[in-house]
Amino acid sequence: MLTHFARGVTKPSVLGQQATGGLILLKRAYHEKVVDHYNNPRNVGSFDKNDPTVGTGLVGAPACGDVMKLQIKVDESSGEIVDACFKTFGCGSAIASSSLASEWIKGKPMNEAISIKNRDIAKHLSLPPVKLHCSMLAEDAIKAAVKDYRQKKEKLSVEAYVHVETAA
Repeated sequence: MLTHFARGVTKPSVLGQQATGGLILLKRAYHEKVVDHYNNPRNVGSFDKNDPTVGTGLVGAPACGDVMKLQIKVDESSGEIVDACFKTFGCGSAIASSSLASEWIKGKPMNEAISIKNRDIAKHLSLPPVKLHCSMLAEDAIKAAVKDYRQKKEKLSVEAYVHVETAA
């Protein structure tokens, strides 16, 4: 459940009011979109990282411990992202940001996907300022996955060229 409570003395109370016994219940509510993506994350999973059509972005925030792995599967002829998946270790906002990002990039050309900004993710999820790093991680993960795919493709092109040259 995405609610934080202050630990204290005895009885719970209503939002921020002090109960008999001295316990103050603090409730920080997440926006319904965050709760939905947290409770029903889309595209959880992973692809084979050795697949030449797959790009993997692995990013983390040492300050809070959030780690995101976002993978894309690309149609090599069109350059369109045909599938995406993620695995995230972190808070509800990090999971929601990953889930939303994986939805948004599907069906987009890579250049369009890397134009998705953290502020767009944060605005859509109504993230509070203290959770903006989660949307920044999602943006970074998209860029890292596209970069990884492009580096793989370039490496395979060079290897194929070298193979043809040595065979001749």
